[in-house]
Amino acid sequence: MSHAPSTREHQPRTNSVYQNVNRPGKSVIVAGAVAGVVSRFCIAPLDVVKIRLQLQPRLLPSIPSHGVIGSGAPSAGALYNGIYGTMKTIIKEEGITALWKGNLPAEILYLTYGATQFYAYAQCGLATSITYPWDLLRTRFAASKARRGSGGHAYPSLAMAVRELYRNEGVRGFYRGGLAALTQIMPYMALFFGSYEGIRAALTGVIGIPPSVSAAAASGGRTGGEAAALDGWSWITQLLGLVGGADALAGVMGGVVAKTGVFPLDTIRKRLQVQGPTRGMYVHGDIPVHEGMVKCATDVVRREGWRGLYRGLTVSLVKAAPASAVTMWTYGRVIELGDWLEARGEQRL
Repeated sequence: MSHAPSTREHQPRTNSVYQNVNRPGKSVIVAGAVAGVVSRFCIAPLDVVKIRLQLQPRLLPSIPSHGVIGSGAPSAGALYNGIYGTMKTIIKEEGITALWKGNLPAEILYLTYGATQFYAYAQCGLATSITYPWDLLRTRFAASKARRGSGGHAYPSLAMAVRELYRNEGVRGFYRGGLAALTQIMPYMALFFGSYEGIRAALTGVIGIPPSVSAAAASGGRTGGEAAALDGWSWITQLLGLVGGADALAGVMGGVVAKTGVFPLDTIRKRLQVQGPTRGMYVHGDIPVHEGMVKCATDVVRREGWRGLYRGLTVSLVKAAPASAVTMWTYGRVIELGDWLEARGEQRL
């Protein structure tokens, strides 16, 4: 008995994430979750470096560190300096596996947030609220320092961390710094889309880069209007076509602007996440006491200057590109795998 061919065979493939999010909920959840897990594992070392730098206080010369309870000042200069220097110090003192500290709660965070983000990407606040406790646990594990073969961790295991956190700090303890996390959502979206539209308009209107140019057209396999659009371009603008033209470039630059703009809130969130009974057990010793988002911001500026709010920004920007690339590549491949498995199933019927 013959069957009519599936309409899927006559539909062009697309790698558009915006079209993929309209697929059936199950495939989107699975693809988003897998993409989050893979991305998190790949960029985990950079995330640990960022957290260590964000939690490292460097007092201004005018602020004495002697006899100040909770000053958090390193006893002999800064422990970490730069991305390479921080990685080198961590590997030397704690072993290479320390670059994946906090990876288990972070994987759970990315698993749940990745699925929620792709399934209901407009409800960012809800996704943040649901997954925030895992973000806090990730920070505490990443900030916990112990030399090779020794104890000294704030928590010996994830299960013990959950029990101790609930027993000593209650439910509110899981949401330390949560207000800063929620506060940065709207400014981030506004900065991203505002700068994206402005940059995109400049690239397309002033410079003349098409919004989207296929890799095939940019590399010589030009068809239709793409050939006309590319004629007369320099090798630089043709190279931009390989990464998607003005849309992709504006997206990258918009992300940099948005992340830079809200980064102080991210630093405040990290500083608040390590408050509580275990405050003295983290990598920088006696971390300064901070109470509330506004008080934390003013304390950091007073003690460390405005630069204190931007510690770890460089590594944050560096990790953003590979994290996004791995996430979107993995998401697309999982979607394609699901399509292939579904097509095989239809053929057997």
